[in-house]
Amino acid sequence: MSAYKIILSGGGTGGHIYPAIAIANELKSRFPDAKFLFVGAKDKMEMEKVPQAGYQIEGLWISGIQRELTLKNLSFPFKLVSSLLRARKIVNYFKPDIAIGTGGFASGPLLQIATTKKIPSLIQEQNSYPGITNKLLSKKANKICVAYDGLERFFPENKIVKTGNPVRQDLLDVDTKREEAIKAFSLKSDKKTLLVLGGSLGARQINKLIKKELDFIQTHNMQVIWQCGKLYYDKYKIYNNTKDVQVHAFINNMDYAYAAADVIISRAGAISVSELCIVGKPVVFIPSPNVAEDHQTKNALSVVEKQAGIMIKEADLEVDFQNKFSQLMASPEKQAELSKNIKSLALVNATKEIVDEVEKLLKK
Repeated sequence: MSAYKIILSGGGTGGHIYPAIAIANELKSRFPDAKFLFVGAKDKMEMEKVPQAGYQIEGLWISGIQRELTLKNLSFPFKLVSSLLRARKIVNYFKPDIAIGTGGFASGPLLQIATTKKIPSLIQEQNSYPGITNKLLSKKANKICVAYDGLERFFPENKIVKTGNPVRQDLLDVDTKREEAIKAFSLKSDKKTLLVLGGSLGARQINKLIKKELDFIQTHNMQVIWQCGKLYYDKYKIYNNTKDVQVHAFINNMDYAYAAADVIISRAGAISVSELCIVGKPVVFIPSPNVAEDHQTKNALSVVEKQAGIMIKEADLEVDFQNKFSQLMASPEKQAELSKNIKSLALVNATKEIVDEVEKLLKK
């Protein structure tokens, strides 16, 4: 058997890129001679992150349809046709044995072309509520790996395998890293640590909330690791090293950040939720309302309904934040219950199980 050729597509946000890289890494460890090619959207973060992970990437001129009426939508048909033609060219010269899509704009054209050429394909759907791209692709894909129950509402039931979402392998042992983490972030061991995460690009409303509530948070004898996102770093870096606050544009050693945290405030992107289940710390979810189908709220609710997290909607922060946060910090029992329950939801072997499915398709 000559070396497998594997094409992967996904991007737009870290939540689509990192699963694709995790799947590629696991495939590479099983098939060291395999050749890999990623396909992304030209101006998105995958064009930087994928080469950093050691893989080649081709870019398509593609973006999503804006939900409000806007002139940008006029260019969508041209971008789509251009991307389908480019995707066909890429598939024709690379001749992949399998196509893997992890969501995001670019995976639509790539998997559409792959499936019409009868190339085996697998979709990895991170969210509890799939986007339009994966709903359309699911009709032709061979396998759909999911992280939540109930997705037969959207996908053909006989194609679904519940695997969970691929996450960074260095999160599996965060429990053992607390002392190293406290040193790495120069934290005080006699204070509780709040970790604030707004996703890879940052979250405006979470940043505004933390700025407004810093004094209140510190009445609970807390220090803060605040990832504000690169878009907002210049605005919030003035709070760096004031009153036990650290502001980061981006945190590279997330395993240490999770290990140091006692309580976490986070968006509810699918990969964040999967990571937080493995980490097993008390979480206050503040879902982004600005995403397709409000899927972050649905992701958070799937945890909250199992008494494994707290959710505050952006619209309710003014009214609810201080009250809910104080109640959580005043109750070690509640913190322990949330930790135990969220950890029970973790699917730690997701990457291996997804790659098992890829391997079955390769060997058919």
